[in-house]
Amino acid sequence: MQVIETECCIAGGGPAGIMLGYLLARQGVGVIVVEKHKDFLRDFRGDTVHPSTMQVFHELGLLDAFLKRDCQKTDQIGLSASGHHYKMVDFSHLPTAAKFIAFMPQWDFLDFLASEARKLPGFTLMMDTRAERLMGRDGQVTGICARKDGEDFKIRAKLTVACDGRDSTLREAGRLKQVQQGVPFDVLWFRLPREAVESPSESLGHLAKGGFLVSINRGSYWQAAMVIEKDGFDEIRQAGLPAFRDRVAAIAPDLAEEAQAIESFDDVKLLRVEVNRLRKWWRQGLLAIGDAAHAMSPVGGVGINLAVQDAVAAARIIGPALKDGSLSEATLAKVQKRREWPAEITQTVQTFFHERVILPAIHGKTSGDAPFIVRLLDTFPALRRLPARAVGMGPRPEHWPKELDQTGR
Repeated sequence: MQVIETECCIAGGGPAGIMLGYLLARQGVGVIVVEKHKDFLRDFRGDTVHPSTMQVFHELGLLDAFLKRDCQKTDQIGLSASGHHYKMVDFSHLPTAAKFIAFMPQWDFLDFLASEARKLPGFTLMMDTRAERLMGRDGQVTGICARKDGEDFKIRAKLTVACDGRDSTLREAGRLKQVQQGVPFDVLWFRLPREAVESPSESLGHLAKGGFLVSINRGSYWQAAMVIEKDGFDEIRQAGLPAFRDRVAAIAPDLAEEAQAIESFDDVKLLRVEVNRLRKWWRQGLLAIGDAAHAMSPVGGVGINLAVQDAVAAARIIGPALKDGSLSEATLAKVQKRREWPAEITQTVQTFFHERVILPAIHGKTSGDAPFIVRLLDTFPALRRLPARAVGMGPRPEHWPKELDQTGR
């Protein structure tokens, strides 16, 4: 069986994996990223890029090139409830290079990062390659067994990083234990037509008695997400398409006409929502970050951004240790110590939002009026800077020190 040697093997070509591989390569570390799919195209993967992520791009000298890609920008977030539009979040005052959220399809985001990474010596991205299992010796992980084009081969590495998502194969193989938090709802994603004009329905949230819906302006269409009860999609399909269109219209009256364009339930994709995190992110020779370490709710669109922040912290901590041969379990523990608290506090805030806003809405236990805090933010513009900082930058934002670069960039 063919054996490939590298310093770091990363399983998973999502935001955490590609970003980590890129940043390690910038330090002169040899890295191989394996991604099980042939391309980055996936329906309704997260596409909300926050100012914290773009600030890292700015520090890396990538922001201008990134923003040349097709994306939509918003510096305001609002909520529609009971026929009123409320302003909630204002990113325009953030101390960052990009004072807005960018909505970019994740395949474009990943293609951009991968194209930059491929310019660096020592970076290899192997698409259509599945990480099958871990290799180990004397209790230490020494790499992975992988499969590509029907052929098995091994990648031997000083460190293996599980970035293979919420259903991580390597996390399970490494026997890293999860703490599960029950989430009693799922999300349905679908598209609605949109005229290229500004309208009151530019808000991202729609609250009504009986439902909560998010609409994201994607230029030529709305990307919509409806929150439903856990495992409730079958019941919705049995009720029929007209009832589903009516439900969309009842939650977001501004989108009632657009809802008639939903032609089939084949156009509606189910996202099963999970919130969990690992007790321990590592063992000797193995580290988990991103969704493999902490699956997040879609509330706040934080998925990409926490994954990128994990990758920045991990690269900053493990890169020098890989280069000088000092990598140890203590090094891996530092990554968890740095990033565990931001993940936990974010999940706590998400759970609070679930319990106080989403669940009362979908169970019909709310009048559909905006919560007091939303009305307060709408009344006092200066207060909108607080949620902007919490959402846009997040707890403990990471930065990239130029002294780590070994590539001449």
